[in-house]
Amino acid sequence: MTELLNLTPEAARAALGDWLAARGEPAYRLRQVLPRLWQRPVGSWAEATELPAGLRTALADGFPLFRLTLATRQVSSDGTEKFLWTLADGEAIESVLIPEGKRRTLCISSQAGCALGCVFCATGRMGFRRNLFVPEIVGQVRELVLAAGAPKPTNVVFMGMGEPLLNWDAVDTTLTILNQPDGFGIGARHITVSTVGILPSLAKLARRPEQFRLALSLHAPTATLRHQLMPIEKKYKLPDVMEALKQFRRRVTLEYVLIGGTNDSLENADQLATLAQPLGALVNLLPLHPGGAPDLTPRMIAFERRLKERGVEAVLRRSRGLDISAACGQLRVEVLSRRKVGAQEHAGVE
Repeated sequence: MTELLNLTPEAARAALGDWLAARGEPAYRLRQVLPRLWQRPVGSWAEATELPAGLRTALADGFPLFRLTLATRQVSSDGTEKFLWTLADGEAIESVLIPEGKRRTLCISSQAGCALGCVFCATGRMGFRRNLFVPEIVGQVRELVLAAGAPKPTNVVFMGMGEPLLNWDAVDTTLTILNQPDGFGIGARHITVSTVGILPSLAKLARRPEQFRLALSLHAPTATLRHQLMPIEKKYKLPDVMEALKQFRRRVTLEYVLIGGTNDSLENADQLATLAQPLGALVNLLPLHPGGAPDLTPRMIAFERRLKERGVEAVLRRSRGLDISAACGQLRVEVLSRRKVGAQEHAGVE
């Protein structure tokens, strides 16, 4: 059996075209079947009622459609939605939908867990489980569209669980599915890949002709400080990563989590400005709030102001979904912890 949702739209078209021709189906059937993968997706072929019953049955036998299982859904008072998906092997991944005006930004995962161990990240604390397959990554978008005919996301960001560029082959195919007209048809400039700076895959992403956006998880303006926060600095040095960003023809975003007393001094802001200025980069400042405090602190505001004084475009983001488990990996950790405690109580373990 061929997993069509593992293929690019071009490859899926070829596979379906050959299969339909071998059955003696008329040519127009391909124009009916292909859109049911991504453009107007169905949860099962039985739902494609425009097709003859015999063809639907044959499609179900030959090309079963992959589905994610929704384990938990949380909705914040600000409209942010968090989804925990269960995979076939029992692993779990997360997606976050962030509505803002006409924008519906979906943050998706590319790995179950993460091997990078960044000190401020809940996903990093759970360790690496495995890479996701293409249907598991794309499925996070597909399931949202399937849900009661909801509109597709306007923007997709690879900022969920895992490091996308450590799962490059699957992410590469996923980018094509998200972007191509026969796929989800989301504009390349509305798709962002976030990375800590995996140099070999960064070069491959830069060679793609589409204008996908790149966000670098920076979080420290010096190699020494970055090493304390992000162990990946041992392998991919900050000067080399910053040099690699020059390969991109489109504007780069620098993601910077503000950690009180660690990387949020005015000196740090000056050092960050020195990195951002040559690239003309946008700096996304992301507050890390102990205890989920919702307000921006004067120190954060001063940091943003200092960057702007140095000629750097900076945006201080207000945290979303603070009343739900919206931090990357947080919901998975909490749900699995509850399951573990429940199992221990059931077994009489103290």
